[in-house]
This record gives sequence, C-alpha cells and structure tokens, in this order.
Amino acid sequence: MWSLFKKEIRSFLTSVSGIVVIGIFLLVTSLFLWVLPSGMSIPEGGYANVNGLFQLAPFVFLFLIPSVTMNSFSGEINSGTMELLLTRPLSDTKIVMGKYFAHFTIILFSLIPTLLYYYSAYQLAYPVGNIDSGGFWGSYIGLIFLAASFTAVGTFSSSLSGNQIISFLLAVIISAFLYMGFDFTGPLFGNNEYFVDLMGISAHYQSMSRGVIDIRDIVYFLSVITFFLYLTKFNLARRKW
Repeated sequence: MWSLFKKEIRSFLTSVSGIVVIGIFLLVTSLFLWVLPSGMSIPEGGYANVNGLFQLAPFVFLFLIPSVTMNSFSGEINSGTMELLLTRPLSDTKIVMGKYFAHFTIILFSLIPTLLYYYSAYQLAYPVGNIDSGGFWGSYIGLIFLAASFTAVGTFSSSLSGNQIISFLLAVIISAFLYMGFDFTGPLFGNNEYFVDLMGISAHYQSMSRGVIDIRDIVYFLSVITFFLYLTKFNLARRKW
C-alpha cells in the first residue's frame, strides 16, 4: 500500500497539471480574500478574520478535488493497467486506501499555504493577535473533514468509468448534491426539514465552522467517507467477477 501511495503522489506532483491545479486553488482563494471586492475580502471587511476562506473553499473544492481524483482509477481503466493492478499482492481495501490517502494528502498539501492567511490576519489585527483563533482552528478542522469527504466521493466516481471527464463530472455532481442538495429539498418535507438538512454535508460543515467540534459532526463525516470508500471497493471487487 505504501508503494502505491508514493506512486500516486509522485505521478501527480511531477505532472504539469498537478501543479496547475494546486496553483489555481491558491490563486483563486488569494484573489477573493485579498484583492477582489467580493464581500469575502479581509482588508475590505475591516475585521481580522478569514471567514471568507471557509465560505469560499467548499465551492472551490467542488472542482479542485474531482480534478485531483479523476485519474485515480479512470487512468488505470483507460490505459488497461487496471487488471494488472488487481493482480498485485494487495487486497482491494489496500488499493482503495492507498489511492485515497495519496489524493487526500495532495489536497492537504494545497491547504497548508492557506495558513499564511491566518498568520497575515493575526498580524494585521489591532492589537496584534486579536483574532478568534479557536473559531479558526475549528473551521479549519471542518474544512479538512470536508476535503476528506469530497476525496472519497472523487475516488468512488473515478472507479465508475475509464473516461476521466465523466469521472470528474460525476464527482462534481455527487459532491454538489451532498453539500447543497439536501438544503434545497429540505423545505419539501415540511416539519421534517431539519432532519433532511442534517443528511447533507453543509449543515455539519457549518456547525464545525462555528468553531464547535461536535462528535456527531465527526461521526457524520467519517460515515460519508467510509460509505463511498466501501462502494469503491465494491466496484473493484465486481471487476473480478
């Protein structure tokens, strides 16, 4: 599994597209937080906080993460090396986890530079350090769980087709529905709207974005991750039938 993990990271980071994807994520977030009059701009807001990052990142993730994961299994299927991969002395679980953790690590790499936004806001505050650090770190943990969930969805989508574009689109659609779909459909269920909302990622992400780490939110995210990784493993096993 470790060798597969390293191979996936190496192949992504040594490709031009991999660097471009991470670069675009950092460029977009930087522009919205520091340059553009977007309502999320830190200098424009007049307060030392990076709340704009946590409002913007989910929507950027909807396209960033599928672009990272779309080649996970699609590339293997398209190149005809999928069968070779399945004959290696690795269980389906190790293959899925190796690829999943590799792509999740790549997403974490792209997130690390955003800590500079926190440091900058920390220094710009008056007095220096007058920033809600607890709220920031709680939100950041929520962002990591969100990224982990979208990565699981992207890994699953990649196992469905040998066409990378189709895998990308499936990951975007499924992730968008999980994040926003239940919020839109909730009002259709009347008094049960609250419980329908809780089925979506948005409610749990927003809960953690308030700086509150609730075990129910953590269990929810872990359940989403486990569910889609299990489906990915099932798809691999089905190819052996």
